Amino acid sequence: MSTRTLSTLFGALLIGCGSGSTRLLGPCEVDPPDPACGLECEPPPAANTCPFGFHCNLVSECDAACTQGGDECGAGQRCSSDGFCELIGGPDADRGPDADCPSIDFMATQTIPTVQLLVDRSGSMLSSIGGGSSTTRWDAVKSALLDPADGVVTNLQSQVVFGLSVYTNTNTGTGMAGVCPAVDSTATRALNNLGPITQVMDDTPPIAPNQGGTPTGPSIDAIVADFAATPPADGSPPIIVLATDGQPFICPNNDDGDLGQVQAIEAAQRAYEAGIRLFILAVGNGLNASHQQKVANAGVGLDPDTGTAPYYRADSPAELTSAFGSIINGVQSCELDIDGQIDPALASQGTVTLNGGTLVYGSDWQAVDGDTIELIGAACEILKGQPNPTVTANFPCNVVIID
Repeated sequence: MSTRTLSTLFGALLIGCGSGSTRLLGPCEVDPPDPACGLECEPPPAANTCPFGFHCNLVSECDAACTQGGDECGAGQRCSSDGFCELIGGPDADRGPDADCPSIDFMATQTIPTVQLLVDRSGSMLSSIGGGSSTTRWDAVKSALLDPADGVVTNLQSQVVFGLSVYTNTNTGTGMAGVCPAVDSTATRALNNLGPITQVMDDTPPIAPNQGGTPTGPSIDAIVADFAATPPADGSPPIIVLATDGQPFICPNNDDGDLGQVQAIEAAQRAYEAGIRLFILAVGNGLNASHQQKVANAGVGLDPDTGTAPYYRADSPAELTSAFGSIINGVQSCELDIDGQIDPALASQGTVTLNGGTLVYGSDWQAVDGDTIELIGAACEILKGQPNPTVTANFPCNVVIID
């Protein structure tokens, strides 16, 4: 039995035996009692679900023998964060809030994904995207990513570490003759990387029809190798977003479509095994849905033949912009790292704000583990939809775990 429990029982015995000692009534003994008294709860060892300052008693009701800062406890005691009188300096002393145990502010840092855009630049990307539009598939991709008002990279570059690679193979007989895969990339993946991404797309448009193919599998492998050579920052999940318009083929001669499909699926599996999720976006109608589904499944660790991962297809410029947005917003996380350790079972005692507004525990935020909180519901959407959201987290010191 803990010292806290012994001291509480001893105080009760003194009062019951007519010792002459008196104490002030607790919040559940006064008339009327505190509204929290009597709320249903599950007693220990279950996590305490009672409001701050209360505990769950043995008859499954919220209860408290004292109030924070009150005088109900005897000399040498104080009121704990869950409504017990405990000895000052005893084994439970680090639990109770007082002048020596102030609340603690934490820096909440949003998890930032690292996204490598892998865009097909084969000759067929010069074809119309369809849907009655005369826009080429390449120009539609470029606009979806880089449009000054609606571009995904334009709008999310401060929240996502972006890099870009474009791929094909070449058989022109000049310059890059026989290169397979021919992959051109931004020098780095970085926040606010719009300029270098724009430069690569401007400098390496699709090559002429019949002079470039679609070696998707080897190109995915090249990006996986690049992630291994230059990994993202700690805590930043690596992502590949593949945008392609045609059936994948093998190197070196851009032939054998069946084997090319197998290579693409296996490359997506290797990416996932390396800790990199891959999402596929079909540009136009040149990529069959069955193959696209298999790549989508493999890219998130599901069985290629039986999985049901979401996959994306766009037959118009507007659909393409929407699809890119859905993928990138989907990989943005609403988990935030805090620079310390808390007890997740007591996290509800903390205060989290988003852009100055206080969030409600359970409906707006929750604790994931000892150093991670997560915004949920509408708060998550606000977090992902604003370029520079501000999140603060404050916890009573009894919730904080100090090594």
